[in-house]
Amino acid sequence: MSKRSSLEQYKLKRLLEELKQKRGRGTELISLYIPAGRPISDVLSTLRQEYSTATNIKDRTTRHHVLEALTSVIQRLKLFKQTPPNGLVIFCGYVSTGVPGAEKMEVHVLEPPEKLNVYLYRCDSRFHVEILEEMISEKDVYGLMVVDRGGAAYALLKGKRIEVVKEITSGVPGKHRAGGQSSRRFERIIEQLAHEFLKRAGEYAKRIFLEEKNLKGIIIGGPGPTKYEFTEGDYLDYRLKEKIIAVLDVGNSGEEGIYELAKRAEDVLKDLEFTKEKRIVQKFLYHIARDTGLATYGEEYVRKALLMGAVDTLLISEKLEGYRIKAKCPSCGTQYEKTIRNETSELICPKCKSPLTIVFKGKTIDDLIDIAEKTGTRVEIISVDTEEGEILKNSFGGVAAILRFKISQ
Repeated sequence: MSKRSSLEQYKLKRLLEELKQKRGRGTELISLYIPAGRPISDVLSTLRQEYSTATNIKDRTTRHHVLEALTSVIQRLKLFKQTPPNGLVIFCGYVSTGVPGAEKMEVHVLEPPEKLNVYLYRCDSRFHVEILEEMISEKDVYGLMVVDRGGAAYALLKGKRIEVVKEITSGVPGKHRAGGQSSRRFERIIEQLAHEFLKRAGEYAKRIFLEEKNLKGIIIGGPGPTKYEFTEGDYLDYRLKEKIIAVLDVGNSGEEGIYELAKRAEDVLKDLEFTKEKRIVQKFLYHIARDTGLATYGEEYVRKALLMGAVDTLLISEKLEGYRIKAKCPSCGTQYEKTIRNETSELICPKCKSPLTIVFKGKTIDDLIDIAEKTGTRVEIISVDTEEGEILKNSFGGVAAILRFKISQ
């Protein structure tokens, strides 16, 4: 999954969300999962048997829809000489349009993002997308832990999200002013308390991190030498010790230290989407702050730059809202193209004040992606799970661009 671009992941994720919403009149929607290495001829043979069985369906409309869907799937499969390396998935059937008796046939053929190991044929009132959803779910988990004499904090880094799980305090006293024998006695007591605390910190780490079956590694940090004492001593379960990928200095402890640790760990985790997104947005912010002329933002300006072929990287928030419409005035014939906030926006002709007729409507995000792909522009879909992602959405309208060359605005 990590090698797939953010745009590819976005498109697949949204397709699955759309497929989940579709419904058939009866058990008419076909979900077919073909594992890697399965001969196409075997699958065609099975589908022909399913076709023969479907001829016995009593309801005439359902029978007609299932037979047509099976025919369509068989025709698509015949285009393949062999199963693609990761397998093949086909969703096919008559889906409801919301108008009784006006169902429409849809066919979706895709190669899964990971190697498919199961065969599934299901004819139901919905498409079964669960296997693909599992494939695109965030699987890699990294443990973050900040520890010092005052306490410890634990977090999980899942994809782009940091989830702070637990904070504990040590109860170890700070410096004292007693002298002589009292001083040595206090030191022994403090060292014993510190030892007990680190044992407890290790138990919490075991409880929190070993529960994560997809734990890829652990990064430990802290403002003082305690982190080394913890990692080098016998406080951490050997299975977790093997997963330590870095021990880093941070200036803070507790939850603050966790977020600082995540930033310090960027080089270690440079291939994670979390840090990849941050670097891309930070590059855009650098150009804005330095006024280099190689960045722009706002849909109108970015659209203009895209059409000029001036955009190197298009940054779009995954939460970008709105629709791009083309409309015509039936009274004066004037044509318009604009972006509207929501589907229910009333459109009035500025010239004659007549209601406009919409001839095309699509999501703004799809329209911008389409222009970018036509002009050879790299597209990055930015989540709102990071601080930088929130800045892109809230401060720059969810659309920004890093330019190939300067343009006049």
